[in-house]
Amino acid sequence: MPIPTVAPTTAERVRSACAHAEQAVLALPGIDPTPTSLHHLRQCGDVVIAVPACSPAEVLTGNSGPGGTAAVLELTDHAPLPLREPVRALVWLRGTVRAVPAQAQRLLAGEIAKDNPDPALLDVGHSSTLLRLVINSAVMADSTGAESVCVEELRLAEPDPFCALESAWLQHMDADHADVIAQLGRHLPPRLQTGAVHPLAIDRYGVTLRVEGHDGDHDFRLPFSAPADDVESLSRAVRTLAGCPFLNGLRRI
Repeated sequence: MPIPTVAPTTAERVRSACAHAEQAVLALPGIDPTPTSLHHLRQCGDVVIAVPACSPAEVLTGNSGPGGTAAVLELTDHAPLPLREPVRALVWLRGTVRAVPAQAQRLLAGEIAKDNPDPALLDVGHSSTLLRLVINSAVMADSTGAESVCVEELRLAEPDPFCALESAWLQHMDADHADVIAQLGRHLPPRLQTGAVHPLAIDRYGVTLRVEGHDGDHDFRLPFSAPADDVESLSRAVRTLAGCPFLNGLRRI
């Protein structure tokens, strides 16, 4: 009998973290790291980045010619709750950054807006400019350690299907479903059952809890018996995992 999948692949986790991350900085040789106002990981395997117009990052990239220059994009995925340690994961995307021709800036911004209608795209061509990072390697680090992902896996991966809903679900669970969290906490090892328990992450395969204890923070993953395919099955999976399938469900978002 095949072993059921209990967690997303590292490539899927990178995709989800990139979609969640509100903070990213671009590191280029010889200059200070540049905060980005936009990052969009495309299916083709590159990242489109918005940096301030006329910034050292834009000037350096523009002067590097068509071959571009080596760069690293660091993305920070924060939990949507006021936790003691809010960082859930860090992602480093290493590769070559190239300038986007001026005449192609607005066209590329329009293409990105179809998948990611970020308000920062309105500044492209005015106070910001787009760069393109062609990825050579990707590394993700969280409480379980650091893992690398090959570029081809990253191209083929998709973010978790509940990625866009996760923040609202976690906030709702933490604010309004202390009963469900308490029931989930019964699955924790005895040594972790004395700390404050919060929902840290949720995906189609399970829930991760953050335990804030006197000896530090600990993350513990609780897998579902089967992957969830839609909002209803995700709500049902959480309640079943809690051992209370007839508790009031999480609200539909």
